[in-house]
Amino acid sequence: MHHALALALRGWGRVAPNPLVGAVLLRDGVVVGEGWHAEHGAPHAEVAALAACADPRGATCVTTLEPCTHHGKTPPCTDALIAAGVARVVIAVRDPHPDARGGAERLRAAGIEVEVGLLAREAATLNAPFLWATTRPGRPFVAVKLAQSLDGFIADAEGRSQWISGAEARDWVHWVRAGYDAIAVGRRTALRDDPQLTVRGDTEPRVPPARVVFAGRGEVRSSLRCFEPDAPGRAMLLTHPDVAVLRNAAVPKHVTVLSAATPDEALTRLWSEGIRSVLVEGGGTLVGNLLDADLVDRVYAVTAPLWLGQGTPAFGRRRPTPLGSAPSWETVERQSLGPDTLVVTDRDLCLPAL
Repeated sequence: MHHALALALRGWGRVAPNPLVGAVLLRDGVVVGEGWHAEHGAPHAEVAALAACADPRGATCVTTLEPCTHHGKTPPCTDALIAAGVARVVIAVRDPHPDARGGAERLRAAGIEVEVGLLAREAATLNAPFLWATTRPGRPFVAVKLAQSLDGFIADAEGRSQWISGAEARDWVHWVRAGYDAIAVGRRTALRDDPQLTVRGDTEPRVPPARVVFAGRGEVRSSLRCFEPDAPGRAMLLTHPDVAVLRNAAVPKHVTVLSAATPDEALTRLWSEGIRSVLVEGGGTLVGNLLDADLVDRVYAVTAPLWLGQGTPAFGRRRPTPLGSAPSWETVERQSLGPDTLVVTDRDLCLPAL
């Protein structure tokens, strides 16, 4: 199953809004076929694994997500497994999608042994944006990405943030961006850093993420690089209703202006525009406001071995929380990115019922 999860990750940025899925076929403990969902509209992982196997009869299929039961862009994976004559299917997590779920029952009805729940937490972490969109519609899955010093600053005392993290971490950021529907920053970060908010790494997203600025009532410049008309992905500006009319007149026509009075309302407006996941890359005020409103689902924290002493706090100025009542999140990943350290924490694993 660990191998199947690694295979699933190869579809990052290419399969959404479908989930990431990997599958491995085993006979007597030996891998005889493997596959993953590589592209939206392409064969699903189980079908790809069957195609890579000379004779799947009697084999065990290990898959990261319950095989689908519906005719979408491809036929049901359950039908393919039954026709292939597999004897056993091991599933990490159930598929909660109303059109696709029920694969375990269909396989059991065909006489196939089914086990559900192996490495369920890891599989739910892998597909958190998909599971969120399926089970908790109404606002996007919100992830925060930040690069901070050891003492918790995302910029020095002069406001300089380029570069706190090293080259490996910056390459990793472009990979992460490819898996989200939108990349967002607050107004001050947009004005100070003038980021492009685009993917410029080795992984090319099937659909370029939208470029989003949370502006509130503050001023923005139409010349910002994230508003460039020829850049990949839609350009969007979230602004307070009090100044929405002014914004519509001030920004280029290709920029979609959305009116929202609160962070919660802003995310709802993004959902209405088809945004199912958003990666927020700063600044501290926006991140702090989203956290205070309980609207952050994941944090990618890259810590560089630097001491800045003073600067811009990573999470803004937030309300104090007594230690005894502080919310506890789950650490789902740790890895080194050159000299830097990545820690990924999730607020809620969004595990489907077994």
